[in-house]
Amino acid sequence: MKLPDYTAPDDLLNDKIILVTGAAGGIGRTAARTYAAYGATVIILDKNIPALETLYDEIKQDGSPEAAIYPMDLAGASVSDYETLEITLEKNFGKLDGLLHNAAILGNLTSISNYDLQQWQQVMTVNFNAPLLLTRACLSLLKASESASVIFTSDTVGRRGKAYWGAYGVSKFAIEGLMQVLAEELETNTSIRVNSLDPGPVRTLLRSSAYPAEEPGNCPLPETIMPAYLYLMGKDSQTLNGETLSAQ
Repeated sequence: MKLPDYTAPDDLLNDKIILVTGAAGGIGRTAARTYAAYGATVIILDKNIPALETLYDEIKQDGSPEAAIYPMDLAGASVSDYETLEITLEKNFGKLDGLLHNAAILGNLTSISNYDLQQWQQVMTVNFNAPLLLTRACLSLLKASESASVIFTSDTVGRRGKAYWGAYGVSKFAIEGLMQVLAEELETNTSIRVNSLDPGPVRTLLRSSAYPAEEPGNCPLPETIMPAYLYLMGKDSQTLNGETLSAQ
C-alpha cells in the first residue's frame, strides 16, 4: 500500500515525544530533524555519539524543541540496557508518542550456504532483536500516550524473498511478522498503532553498500520521503494499523 500525498500542518507534532533509532545518519537523521521541525521533542538513539551531538546542535539551530541524546549500541545491548532505557525515559518524559525503528545493518550479500554465521547473528540482533526488545521495553510509555505510533522500517526484500540478501532479507521478513502480531495485540484497549514502512530506494550509506555500482544521483534524498514519515507519526494516520506501507 502506497501512502497518499501529504502536506503536514506546521504544528503536527507539537508536544509529542518521539524516539528515533539509527538517528546518526541517513533516513533516521533526516526523520529526527523533520519531526523536531514539526514540534516534537526527539530522542535520538545511535552508537555514533559525535554524529548525535552534531544532529543535536542542528536541531537546536533550527529553532526546534531541544532533542535528547541516548547513546546505545544495539549490537551489544543487553536486556538490562533496554530496561534502563525505559526507566530513564519514564523519569524524564513520562510517555512516548512515537517510536521509529530505523537502525539496521546490511551484512553480507551472499548465499545462505556461504553466509558467515557470526555475522548472521549480528544482523539479526540489530535488525530484529533490538526492535523487539526496544518496543517491549517502551510499551508502558507508548500506552501513556493519547495516540502513539510505532513505525518499523521494512524493505521489498522483506516482503518477497530475494536470493543472496541473507540475514538482512530474513530480518525484514521477521520485522513484518512482529509488526502484524503487535498490531493485533495492541488494537484492543490501547491507543497504539503499529505499521511497517518501506522507504524505497533512497540515497543512504546502506543503499550504496548494497548497490555500489548504482549512480547515487538516481536515488532521491531522504528529505523527499519525509511526508510519509510525518503522516504515519501524526494524527491523520490514526486509523491505520497493521499495514504494510510504501513511501514511494
